[in-house]
Amino acid sequence: MFLDQTDKQILSALRQNSRLQWKELGEKVHLTGQAAADRVRRLEDAAILKAYTITVDEEKLGNRTQALIHVFLNNDCHPAFQNFIRKRDEIRAAHRISGHGCYILEVILADSAALNALLDDLLPYGNYQLNLSIQQIK
Repeated sequence: MFLDQTDKQILSALRQNSRLQWKELGEKVHLTGQAAADRVRRLEDAAILKAYTITVDEEKLGNRTQALIHVFLNNDCHPAFQNFIRKRDEIRAAHRISGHGCYILEVILADSAALNALLDDLLPYGNYQLNLSIQQIK
């Protein structure tokens, strides 16, 4: 599917606020509300727009520890490891990577005790390298 400049503006606007009303969205991209809605439906049908999400202030929920974990699997246990990460709510994003390590996990937890528990649970799958986030920029 070819995306024109208006489609790209719609995606940008929805990335900023996925709760925009059709009329508001249309005003941002110089379309009527109905025309904006039609374009959004077309993007959904083409599976370009896959989901609508929210951004949560994790600190207000008591989650003060953010980390990136590079995981180095010690054997060919990728299916079991992928099943493990899908079940863990504190793992917010996981990427299978090339280069340094096998996976990168983005985790958000309440405190260092919760982080230590997660790291202990990772050990049966392999080793890890931990990077603590000191400030989220974007």
